[in-house]
Amino acid sequence: MRRRRLLAGAIGAASGIALGPVPSRADGPALRAEGWQAVPAPGSTPAAQLRRIAAAGPDLAWAVGEEGLAGPSRGRGLGMLWDGGAWTKTDLTHLNHTRLTDVAGVCAGAAWSVAQPAGNGSPLLRWDGSTWREATFPGLGEPGVRLSAVAVGSDRQVWVCGTRGDAVRLLHGDGRRWRWLDPLPVTGANLYRIVVTAPGELWVCGDRSTGGGWSGLVARWDGAWTVLPPIAGLRLSTADVHAAGPDDVWAVGTEAGVGGPPGRPGNPSLSHWDGTAWTRLEAGFVAGSLTGIAGDTQGRAAWISGWNHQDQSRSTYLRRDGDTWTAVRGPAGAAPAPYLNDVTPVPGTSGFWSAGMTSPAPAPPTEAYTERLDIGR
Repeated sequence: MRRRRLLAGAIGAASGIALGPVPSRADGPALRAEGWQAVPAPGSTPAAQLRRIAAAGPDLAWAVGEEGLAGPSRGRGLGMLWDGGAWTKTDLTHLNHTRLTDVAGVCAGAAWSVAQPAGNGSPLLRWDGSTWREATFPGLGEPGVRLSAVAVGSDRQVWVCGTRGDAVRLLHGDGRRWRWLDPLPVTGANLYRIVVTAPGELWVCGDRSTGGGWSGLVARWDGAWTVLPPIAGLRLSTADVHAAGPDDVWAVGTEAGVGGPPGRPGNPSLSHWDGTAWTRLEAGFVAGSLTGIAGDTQGRAAWISGWNHQDQSRSTYLRRDGDTWTAVRGPAGAAPAPYLNDVTPVPGTSGFWSAGMTSPAPAPPTEAYTERLDIGR
């Protein structure tokens, strides 16, 4: 079942159009500057946004999304490459995709993306050193096959979330040989993110139908599926998950609530699994969304990207302070009202990248946007 997706800029887009900007509360005590710096990502055609970002190291990163969203246009795929000094736009004129939805990579020879097609099929893309090229896999071209997320392990094994045969499954391979794994034992599920925690062990997240709405979904694959209890909420979707262990799992997302006028913003959702039950925590702001979560060099959840509807003058993050999360601000004046879709660590350093768009509405003149926290190598 496919429902209107409340992730990766969708809520920001709706609220930005219907409600307009909210006066800044720049001096609020809950938010403070934290060292994030805006990094230009030039070349995108408005309206544009980066949906996902992945780093192989300080001198190599990829960011993907969409551009050219104007009027009735469905847009086209957008790719950016970081070479250690600057972002450059990747030539994707050979592809016929309306967006690139996810990206993962551990080196130049092991980087992958998934895309949304303009027609039938669901592309799996491989980085060839200068651009993205379509790769073959079992099920390519079948009408019911859709790929939604991708991850690459340190062993270069590739894991893809997808749908085949009316069931949510994982596609696993090494770039040459592929196989579809057993279906996720949940009906009415959508998966938005896949994260590798160890060779052969990974976590997925998304949402699941509850009949009159949906709840947050988190599951683990280690040769068989383990599905955690639903994260209860009023139309709650999980955008990202971080697992330091089976009893230390963090999930972030957005709770759409009971409805309301068109464009009403949702509420950020922050939940922790202790091995027994989910606990919902306060995010530090009440209207907006949480979109991504990234771990530190010790594997602990460290940073969360988000969007605070009530203070749009800068980007918003949550930073881990011991056992609590503190809301912090991005750089001032870097964009009119930046919206972040993702955050990721930079291997070999204690730094991080985030990516999104220069305003919460993917309509002109919105452009691709990135920020970096450069803590050092």
